[in-house]
Amino acid sequence: MTGHDSGGSLHRGLKRRHMTMIGLGGVISAGLFVSSGKVIADTGPAALVAYALGGLIVVLVMRMLGEMAAARPSAGSFADYARAALGPRAGFLVGWCYWLFAIVAVAFEGVAGAKLLHSLSGAVPVLPTAVALLAALTAANLVSVRLFGETEFWLASVKVVVIVAFLAAGALYVLGLWPSGGGAGLSALTGHGGFAPKGWGAVLTALVTVLFSYFGAEIVTIAAAESAEPAKEVARATLRVVWRVLIFYVGSVLVILAVVPWNRVPAGGADSPFAAAIAELGVPGAATLMTWVILVAVVSVMNAALYAASRVLCAMAARGDAPAAAARVRASGVPAPALLGGGALALALMAGAFAVGDDAFDLLINTAGLLVLLLYVFVALSQLRLRRRMEAESPELLRLRMWGFPWLSRVVVALLVLAFAAVASSAEALPVVGAVAVAVGGTLLAYEIRSRRKQPADAVA
Repeated sequence: MTGHDSGGSLHRGLKRRHMTMIGLGGVISAGLFVSSGKVIADTGPAALVAYALGGLIVVLVMRMLGEMAAARPSAGSFADYARAALGPRAGFLVGWCYWLFAIVAVAFEGVAGAKLLHSLSGAVPVLPTAVALLAALTAANLVSVRLFGETEFWLASVKVVVIVAFLAAGALYVLGLWPSGGGAGLSALTGHGGFAPKGWGAVLTALVTVLFSYFGAEIVTIAAAESAEPAKEVARATLRVVWRVLIFYVGSVLVILAVVPWNRVPAGGADSPFAAAIAELGVPGAATLMTWVILVAVVSVMNAALYAASRVLCAMAARGDAPAAAARVRASGVPAPALLGGGALALALMAGAFAVGDDAFDLLINTAGLLVLLLYVFVALSQLRLRRRMEAESPELLRLRMWGFPWLSRVVVALLVLAFAAVASSAEALPVVGAVAVAVGGTLLAYEIRSRRKQPADAVA
């Protein structure tokens, strides 16, 4: 190893206050502030059901993931638990699929942030700005894990404060206590074509977008490996994150639908449903205010996704599932090659999608959303098997337990499979299903090629 690379391990530089905010920072993104408009346009007020169902899935999966992370803290998280429970092939597939999802998130958020800045000043070019955001956050992540934690703490704090203020203002408006009026209650939920004007099938289809928005809370279980007391921190942070996510998402969507008729909610571009609701409340400069808040959200999620991708790739490399160079860790505790490799792919995705157009990003996002369902299935299956093993071999490790085991865990698996089947059966989802099949098939093929190349060396050894 050369330069600052060392054979050392990741540092335990994250504090307790960082842990909860890292979980919130990963999940409160442009997916909430902007993409919620698309979900509302596609489902009507029934978007509440889509977010509640997605939130329930996230809560249960986070509980299962938290059980495993509290017992076996690991920067490899998803991949390591799948490998331990289901074998090396499953670990390889889950690790690379999660890494790909995280990099897609980095690219998507980077371009979204650049478009926001362009909307404030037409003189700001989109692609160079996206590249600049990526370069700045990559440089910050290269310094140390503590700087990452501090950056994410303050970025996430801004988002939380804004959402809490939004929920409070919306509640006052609904109750008729807002200075500019209101008091119509929740009548807007049924007053424009009914509660589910697009049908209930649209709710299941919207789960892809919803879960893409939610996915990120799991970063707290990855970050736990770099905290002072991994088992305790992941138990605390997991419990805090899940209920806050439900309140922030379901509560925010409820306020938007109560204040603005669903058929007038912005459904795309840089326009935010939050800005529309704030404008309805009569707050001056609502659009500009929300643009800056969304930009903070974008930067926060890029920061968290870069962190998660680098740690997962580093852990995979240490187990031989990724190029050996990705396992190198600097003296500061940062896996620099893994971080730079992820940044390079994000840059390529940005440039490619920008050249092709928005349709390319829509395909990437929806593919990542469907991969989320697949990854959640692996989390649930891993928890089912590892829980039995820990109960028999090391019950003292079960500091945090999944509710209603094993029945509730099995219900989650069935629910995830049904949701995947419902989404995949939609004619509109065929390109996305094809992309997921290519991603999964390509990953499994890579595993077989890698395994056959290793076997002769292993035999000689």
